[in-house]
Amino acid sequence: MKKPLVGALLALLLTGAAAAPAMASAPPQAPAAKERAAAVAVDFAGTVALSNCSGSLVRMPSSQPNDPALVLSNGHCLETGMPGAGQVVRNVASSRSFSLLNSAGTKVATLRASKIAYGTMTDTDISIYQVTKTYAQIQSQYGIGALTLNDVRPTQGSSIKVVSGYWKRIYSCNVDGFVYRMKEGEWTWKDSVRYTSSCNTIGGTSGSPVIDTTTGKVVAVNNTGNESGESCTVNNPCEIDENGAVTVRQGINYAQETYTIVPCVGPGNVIDLNRPGCTLPKP
Repeated sequence: MKKPLVGALLALLLTGAAAAPAMASAPPQAPAAKERAAAVAVDFAGTVALSNCSGSLVRMPSSQPNDPALVLSNGHCLETGMPGAGQVVRNVASSRSFSLLNSAGTKVATLRASKIAYGTMTDTDISIYQVTKTYAQIQSQYGIGALTLNDVRPTQGSSIKVVSGYWKRIYSCNVDGFVYRMKEGEWTWKDSVRYTSSCNTIGGTSGSPVIDTTTGKVVAVNNTGNESGESCTVNNPCEIDENGAVTVRQGINYAQETYTIVPCVGPGNVIDLNRPGCTLPKP
């Protein structure tokens, strides 16, 4: 899982990768990405930094300006602790704060949660917070719009960017493929996204939105990677195919698809697990 770890931070400091000037502003976009006519410019606008993770201000395709805004991150980033296998967190009061970033990665506001609307590490690894302001209020006061969740499954080979509000860093790669089942410690996730190797995400990138560079929409949420080559242990997820065969890919990182969230959100941004097409785990 990609929460900040003491070892990861120490390694970054020793190598100089975490030097303050480098992390304080967005790295330059790759020229090749800019030159592609179909590509959408991806920056930090709408991303957030949590105390221990990354996240993003998100909306559903049907969300309305006066709906209470939502923040998306990982289930393992919840301030209440990591949910156990089979556990679902619903409508728990929260006053957690989020640093809202503009396109340059500069903090422009502090958003405050009113509740954890949904959180789980079963089948997927997501947390969805409801905040105290509406999309219209955030747009009017801070000039920041929410990122839209795509309502279709990501495509193999598509160009993506993983945008970390915690580190103010953008990773560029492609969807390498999909994992039938991925196991890490006691948790099992379904149909995970596997990145190509250039998305070498680190601790603190947990919860980062994964943005399709063609549509500009969120297709997944970054959550883990195999750090040391162990099999199916914490921080070392393994891949399991339909026949039960296990594969370990040291140094490869993963995300959880987000199109499955869309059918579960009704009018007023209310999460309703009984809506048609909703497959998110229930309590």
